Amino acid sequence: MDTCKRCFILSLVFFMVFFEDLGTNVHGFQGEEQIETTVEDFLDHSPHFTTTQGMYDVEEVADDDDDWQMVQAKGNQFVVNGQPFYVNGFNTYWLMVFAADQSTRGKVSELFQQASSVGLTVCRTWAFNDGQWRALQKSPSVYDEEVFKALDFVVSEAKKYKIRLILSLVNNWNAYGGKAQYVKWGNASGLNLTSDDEFFSHPALRSYYKSHVKAVLNRVNTFTNITYKNDPTIFAWELMNEPRCTSDPSGDTLQSRIAEMAAYVKSLDAKHMVEIGLEGFYGPSAPARTQFNPNSYATQVGTDFIRNHQALGVDFASVHIYADSWISPTISDAHLEFTKSWMEAHIEDAEKYLGMPVIFSEFGVSRKDPGYNSSYQDTLINTVYKTLLNSTKKGGSGAGSLLWQLFPDGTDYMDDGYAIVLAKSPSTSNLISLHSTRVAIFNSRCSWKCRWGCRKKNSLEKFLYRDDL
Repeated sequence: MDTCKRCFILSLVFFMVFFEDLGTNVHGFQGEEQIETTVEDFLDHSPHFTTTQGMYDVEEVADDDDDWQMVQAKGNQFVVNGQPFYVNGFNTYWLMVFAADQSTRGKVSELFQQASSVGLTVCRTWAFNDGQWRALQKSPSVYDEEVFKALDFVVSEAKKYKIRLILSLVNNWNAYGGKAQYVKWGNASGLNLTSDDEFFSHPALRSYYKSHVKAVLNRVNTFTNITYKNDPTIFAWELMNEPRCTSDPSGDTLQSRIAEMAAYVKSLDAKHMVEIGLEGFYGPSAPARTQFNPNSYATQVGTDFIRNHQALGVDFASVHIYADSWISPTISDAHLEFTKSWMEAHIEDAEKYLGMPVIFSEFGVSRKDPGYNSSYQDTLINTVYKTLLNSTKKGGSGAGSLLWQLFPDGTDYMDDGYAIVLAKSPSTSNLISLHSTRVAIFNSRCSWKCRWGCRKKNSLEKFLYRDDL
């Protein structure tokens, strides 16, 4: 057995020691010989999966483009190259801005290297910065070419580390411009707009947005010479980060806009998946489900999880999880209970009503919260991962999650309280790596499960699905 396979076995032994440190026992593995035979089959059928010192050594894919294909939604799963693609990923929204400055560009590469070292495969980041400092779009359809080249760098660098990108196209909030900036541009052109929500309804602002979508999707990457809409590095387009339209609690305005935006993106790019960017609040179309909302206000923000995701052109569902923002800032077990029930409700609805995968595309806890400690952070992350694995083992719609958010060392000044620096958080890093291993194994089982012996399969099942904490 070669060195990489032995390193991977050692990494599993490391995980077993990690379990032991937590005061638990690992059942189903009886010595290194059985671990070796279990993992050997996995590695033999996983062409890109190697490890070094218990961590992932991800091969660059530039010379292996035949295997770097578009991820698609098929029923309630993601698939690529005919195999399932369950996601363990992260958010880092500011990558384009950092790449635009040569003094900070290296942090983008550093982040992707660190993320790949713990097996993370999808990153969500902004493909917008409207009218702000170091703006991508300085005014409607007017772009800073150097900032666009920075986005090119982010996409090309992600591919080197086998990380796919969800690119969000505009913000609901004022940070990085958002819908408020579009309203400012409209008023500067002579319109008389009085609400930021007119972003969703005014023809001129809808036209501004469509022009931006067209510019991004048709962009030819200056590093790879690949048009964005043809690049498998892009996992999906996100219509908007956390859209809300509080001026119309019925949800009709936002529903109309979602349908229009999704159809327009698909008219330009039928290959990539599209998601909305919703937080996941239930609305008027499903009154019985509003009991799962974190508070009564959530029903009044103009979003409607089930109805919104039934719009043509939407390929998978998105949900965010912020018990500390939505319920109370003080850490408590109620936050964990909410997280689990919130996830289970959306997984059930994605299966029952939508027939599509769901990604929990933002989740985390702030160090600024009263009662915060790193142990609670790990417990929250583990709750999310366990809930997803419970869906995975049943073939359910729980398709993955994205931590909010991952930072490289030396970027503390960008931290909103939620940042995870892997080098400073060894227990969290181990937990992420363990989940990545489970996801990678499950993603690879499809092509070789027919040869999988019962003894080895039972051992693997216990490794995949047993509780960690």
